[in-house]
Amino acid sequence: MNGRVRLVGEGLRKEYDRRTVFRGVEFSVSSGETLLITGRNGSGKSTLVKIICGVLTPGGGTLSLTSDQDDFPRDERGLIGLVSPYLQMFEEFSAVENLSIAMGMRGLRFDPRAADALLERVAIFPRRHDPVRTYSSGMKQRVKYAFALIHTPPVLVLDEPMSNLDGEGVAIVRTVMAEQRGHGILVVATNDLSDIDAHERRVDLNERR
Repeated sequence: MNGRVRLVGEGLRKEYDRRTVFRGVEFSVSSGETLLITGRNGSGKSTLVKIICGVLTPGGGTLSLTSDQDDFPRDERGLIGLVSPYLQMFEEFSAVENLSIAMGMRGLRFDPRAADALLERVAIFPRRHDPVRTYSSGMKQRVKYAFALIHTPPVLVLDEPMSNLDGEGVAIVRTVMAEQRGHGILVVATNDLSDIDAHERRVDLNERR
């Protein structure tokens, strides 16, 4: 999608069983910028990620994703790509078969050449027809990046982006992150600041309890 997008959170809060996870979360980030989400374990980083992706509803506040394009689609699932440790794949299927399923879920026609290009990009191509259950944890993480990128999302959300990755995988992810900053919004949830080269906006959930 062409055009500039903007992601804004105002007064976001979330509670579970009367326990406040976070409150008063504010941010505004546009194409070409990065939002960094930090906080100790249990501070709600993954919860905020799920709210941004539309998986969870906030307990209060507003979240908006807008564009300067008149034909901007309103289905957030088609606008956001997510990589997270809690995402699951069909392990009895190959990476290619998993991509075919993921494309179908997004309403995209399966294109074998596009799938091969994505798997080449994340260095899975030689094993693309092997069952995912035979992959290492790092290989599975790289396949998740292929899933997230199949629709060239305006917003790419990464929860613990370097989880289980070796040096080659880290280099691949850093390239993906740099490319995303070139055309869209990058959101990264991590406590390891070495995971990310630069950020324009930061939300520290330790301050939002």
